[in-house]
Amino acid sequence: MGTHRTGAVNAPGGSPTLLAEIRRVLARVDAHAARAAEPGTAAGTDTAAEPDDGSRGRAADVEHVPDPTAPATAPLDALVTCFGLTAFERDLVLLTAAYELDATTAARCAAASGDPERAYPTFSLALAALGEPHWSALTPVAPLRRWRMVELDDESRLTLSRLRLDERILHFLLGSPYLDARLHGQLRRTSVPDELPPSYDLAASRVAAGWSTAARPDAPLLVEVVGGDLRSRADIAAAAAARSGLGLYAMSAEDIPTDAAERDRLARLWQREAILLPAALLVEIGELDRDQHAATDAFLTGAAVPVVVSSRDPRQSDRPHGDRVAVPRLDDEEQLGLWVGAFRDVVDIGEHELRSLVAQFQLAPHVVRSAAAAVRRDLPGEDELDAAGLAWRAGLNEARIGMDELGRRIEPEAGWDDLVLHERQTSVLREIVAHVRQRATVHQEWGFAATLRRGLGVTALFAGGSGTGKTLAAEVMAKELGLDLFIIDLSQVVSKYIGETEKNLRRVFDAAEAGGALLLFDEADALFGKRSEVKDSHDRYANLEVSYLLMRMEAYRGLAILTTNMKKALDTAFMRRIRFVVDFPFPAEQERAEIWRRVLPAQTPSKGIEPELLAQLTVAGGSIRNIALSGAFLAAEEGDRLQMRHMLAAARTEYSKLERSLTPTEVRGWV
Repeated sequence: MGTHRTGAVNAPGGSPTLLAEIRRVLARVDAHAARAAEPGTAAGTDTAAEPDDGSRGRAADVEHVPDPTAPATAPLDALVTCFGLTAFERDLVLLTAAYELDATTAARCAAASGDPERAYPTFSLALAALGEPHWSALTPVAPLRRWRMVELDDESRLTLSRLRLDERILHFLLGSPYLDARLHGQLRRTSVPDELPPSYDLAASRVAAGWSTAARPDAPLLVEVVGGDLRSRADIAAAAAARSGLGLYAMSAEDIPTDAAERDRLARLWQREAILLPAALLVEIGELDRDQHAATDAFLTGAAVPVVVSSRDPRQSDRPHGDRVAVPRLDDEEQLGLWVGAFRDVVDIGEHELRSLVAQFQLAPHVVRSAAAAVRRDLPGEDELDAAGLAWRAGLNEARIGMDELGRRIEPEAGWDDLVLHERQTSVLREIVAHVRQRATVHQEWGFAATLRRGLGVTALFAGGSGTGKTLAAEVMAKELGLDLFIIDLSQVVSKYIGETEKNLRRVFDAAEAGGALLLFDEADALFGKRSEVKDSHDRYANLEVSYLLMRMEAYRGLAILTTNMKKALDTAFMRRIRFVVDFPFPAEQERAEIWRRVLPAQTPSKGIEPELLAQLTVAGGSIRNIALSGAFLAAEEGDRLQMRHMLAAARTEYSKLERSLTPTEVRGWV
């Protein structure tokens, strides 16, 4: 087969119809039957014909008037050109097609074979009746059998077994293209996007160019598309295929057989389909084990038709990988163009609101369109949100998809009234909120994004003991900003394997940069600690993790909050990159009394509860909440109102957990 680069080739105008070509081949069969019946000729002995210049066939041909409604030979000519068929192989395909399309073929084959039991095409008959015969046409490596165009009923009897035309080839010849049913369930058609942002369009052009500029004629027609999300990579690949005159089908690398024989059958079947349709293949690579990696590499190495490898990260392989195209990051103007286009017919959303969305969300084109569709569905309802609010909520919902597996999401409900802090800390928190809320104005409209370029994110450090309100403050800020709060589980981020921590951190930051979240790294000193002196390889790789984190924080454009119990444990390089530092002191007695007043619901039945006495307990806000809740359960179990004795029992339990003992001063006046 010749290397496939541009798809099927059309037949020149004015060519004979397929049925006319079939009649020509059957005329050769009739001529052979006539010769076999002549006196002195041994009838019934199909023998290989001598080299034929076509004169005998022409003598037996019958004149015909072309039928304008009959199928043209363009598909047949494409088959010959793309698979490199000889004239004899072409006629053999026509002979097997005749058996399916012409009811007289069976009788004519029986007459030519001299055996009424052999009323079907055989290779012996083809060798004897057709022009320019050659034995190699039926070898397993020749096109007819390699690409499964013609099949043998009995491979132990090569010359006498019935030859069948593959059903897919028959339908192709008749102009009815479709994906081979044997590939259903493994491959799916990928649609071409209506439009792409300019940078995506340029990436699609690079993919198409990569197919036409292979390093060697026998090199795989392979291009890798990396980065972005799965749908964005597929959109770029589909656009590249369309401008190359190809369709695009996608499959998961997990569906590639690890058995060599099965994998070879799949490869042959697909490559044949790629030429018949014509189409390119998108192979989606996710998390694969070693065997699946090896199977995928072997499958891709033999690609003689256009293939796109789609993966989040570049493929690690010693095999050729072709050109590598990264999904580009859309700049603010491209993002604004996406939002403007998606919400063009939605009223009450002006450019200022759209710029606020751009400042918060960095969403892929298809996600922006999905958000706009969600807004249109909700607008006719009686939702209390206006169009801009619905757009913001839709952006949040879309961004959550990429974040849910990376951390614990909290839908914030706490407000400023739930937070008990000094005015000094509260004012800093409100300033942080202002930095996030006004990013669109300062970065885009006032031009700071163009001059600063890096360090545009808002990063804050909350330092203080356990239970002093650090997480609650983050929740209050998320509520104020209309964001989700994501608490990152460090146990899922830090890995003992080299390079895994960086990969996990990148996933966290990439997902957060899509928007819709306030990142909270709780107990961050475990991850953001001081870089150690290099004593061995473990120290060196640990420092690489810290350096990578510093780099990502420098480039991060979102809002990240780090909490720590040990402020001094943080690397000074981090401190330089942190815009805000908020200290959360241990609450004084007056502040503890206020926390007690706010933590006890008004509808709780109580008797003799005095917040001033409860404030004598030297515990932080987190422990206050635990004691209040435990005391309520004790009272509910007794069927009584909440009283100080219930609080005393709950306090003893909390202190035991903290490995402390209640002092007489803390419970003075309780009973």
